[in-house]
Amino acid sequence: MFFIVSATEILANRIISDAVRNQATDIHIIPRRTDTLIQFRLTNKLIPRLSLPIEDCDRLISHFKFTANMDIGERRRPQNGAFICEINGELLGLRLSTLPSNSRESLVIRLLPQQEQIPFHQLSLFPLMTRKLLALLKHAHGLIIFTGPTGSGKSTTLYSLLNETAHLFHRNVITLEDPIEKNYDSVLQVQVNEKAGITYATGLKAILRHDPDIIMVGEIRDSETAKIAVRAALTGHLVLTTMHTRDAKGAVYRLHEFGANWLEVEQTLVAVTAQRLVELTCPFCEDECTPFCYTEGRWKRASVFELLSGKNLHLAMKEAKGANVDLNYRTLKDVIRKGIALGYIKESEYERLVYDETT
Repeated sequence: MFFIVSATEILANRIISDAVRNQATDIHIIPRRTDTLIQFRLTNKLIPRLSLPIEDCDRLISHFKFTANMDIGERRRPQNGAFICEINGELLGLRLSTLPSNSRESLVIRLLPQQEQIPFHQLSLFPLMTRKLLALLKHAHGLIIFTGPTGSGKSTTLYSLLNETAHLFHRNVITLEDPIEKNYDSVLQVQVNEKAGITYATGLKAILRHDPDIIMVGEIRDSETAKIAVRAALTGHLVLTTMHTRDAKGAVYRLHEFGANWLEVEQTLVAVTAQRLVELTCPFCEDECTPFCYTEGRWKRASVFELLSGKNLHLAMKEAKGANVDLNYRTLKDVIRKGIALGYIKESEYERLVYDETT
């Protein structure tokens, strides 16, 4: 049997293969007035890679949308989709997002290698924090929140921790995600599907009846999910979840905004972390890396963490209630400064990641 491969499919495969080879995290297909620009995100920078005629780009976007079971005839509203393909013998998850512009559609593809996993001992730039994170998972019950902006590595940290604890402590782990970014045999993963009636709230209620030891909720994004996550921790489960806040202390205030019962929060909240991905100093370039250095895969990134737990977490809760307290713990600003002083982190990362109005 013979299969006819179209020129558009060949182009799509070539772009994805090129992105994987260059260790890109995202592919941006951006419409312009006379042509279309293909860019790759390498660390925190967008690197122009290819320019395409308008007609080729329209066919390329339609091909990706068709492969991801999206509506190829709908170009007036944003759409999301996902599919898994095989590149060089390895599975690769692709998460697609379209956005209509003033004339044509823009497409961004997030690349999610399925087999790739950061070794647990390399999870944090500073090994002591890695040991502290693993120690948190020894709790039999409680709520642990991982915070940070999109692309800060929260999901990678969660997956690495869950995979480690499933093997190390032999515990039943169930996740509730939207979407499932990486497939793991060691944990039971549930996909949020609002059309089928599986929301974060209803899915979490069902998981509680499935005898889990650890529950991972992809994200607390509304009042109902926040309240159910807290109550799940009260029933004797260890609940791990994420939030979009600027720092660890912000998660305590966000729980208050979502209307979570303060008494229940105080009884369940074990720790809050804030995470950032920092670009490390390059041994080949004196200052900023050249585009060639990025495309050769020489760049390196690492995670840094701010951990709020124990006495400081209790004080942060008091502060959120309006009390005047003296919080004294190592913040992201302190950790990044330490990395810069030791020569691990680029100085420019401080200006990019730290919002310090006093300096």
